[in-house]
Amino acid sequence: MTLRKSVHLALGGSASVFFIWLVLRAIPLADLLAVLRSARPVWVMLAAAAFGVGYACRIWRWRLMLISHNPELRWSRCAVPFMVSIAANNVLPFRAGDALRTVAFTNWLGVPTAKVLATMLVERLLDLLCLLVALGLAMAIFGEHTPGAVTLISWGALPLIGASCAIVLLLLFPRWLQPPTQWGLGLLHRIAPAAAKTLGVQMDKLFHTLETLARRPRIALLLLWSLLAWSFEAVVFYAIACALPEMSETAAAWVAMPVGTLSTMLPSTPGYVGTFHYFVMKAAEALGNADIAAAAFAFLVHLALYIPATLWGGFCFAYWALSGASGIPTTTTKEASS
Repeated sequence: MTLRKSVHLALGGSASVFFIWLVLRAIPLADLLAVLRSARPVWVMLAAAAFGVGYACRIWRWRLMLISHNPELRWSRCAVPFMVSIAANNVLPFRAGDALRTVAFTNWLGVPTAKVLATMLVERLLDLLCLLVALGLAMAIFGEHTPGAVTLISWGALPLIGASCAIVLLLLFPRWLQPPTQWGLGLLHRIAPAAAKTLGVQMDKLFHTLETLARRPRIALLLLWSLLAWSFEAVVFYAIACALPEMSETAAAWVAMPVGTLSTMLPSTPGYVGTFHYFVMKAAEALGNADIAAAAFAFLVHLALYIPATLWGGFCFAYWALSGASGIPTTTTKEASS
């Protein structure tokens, strides 16, 4: 392990410990467990169902991006690498699942690495756009009921709008990124010509894929599937809030979803332990829930997202491994390498 990775791992672990301490420092563990035990099973099962539908939408969205390179891809074949990567991110550091999905499944998908990487970039941009919109809506709807929210809205609205517009422009006009990219490759060529040449070829493939996905009918479909996926994710949060009798303000779930999900961008351990719990708890408290109810909500939401994803991904990994780790390529080698 390099020094940089060691420092990153140490910072992530320290951040997780710190935020877990912030969550639990004033809450008796026995009381927290009692609140968790009071959860209504029907609502927990509804959360699990919403989780499954939401991830089915994400996989379908990814398939729509990949079929421009391999029209024969089925939803089930896309589901395997997608869920393996989610599970790997839950248990391995450095977002290893993203690298695994990019590199290890090219034969399985019949799509070259650069094009898989491009689809993942679009995926991240669509997710970030949906989360920013959800956060903006939550601030507008619930802000007046939250202490200090007027100030937060006045300071936060402009950056939210600016970031959302920037993402939309990038999704619609990816070629705008080419000039600065070419400039960076030019600098790299002076230091490492061979590496710059190889990277340049991959970047051309990347921009070609982004340009293909940016076509208006397709990007509209991708945005629709993204909105559906995140709507079901929000339902998971709401169902868990309804599952806990101590949650007096269940509407806090609509605020907690974007806040908690955006918090996973902070350094933490695999599975986003600590950071996710703290910010979900604070979002629930901000709308009037007691601290112990908010903490139980944060822990139960995390379990509702973590356990199904990890189990589903583990099953997909076993299926992939038993299939020979490559399966039957759905395109010829020549097509996949183009």
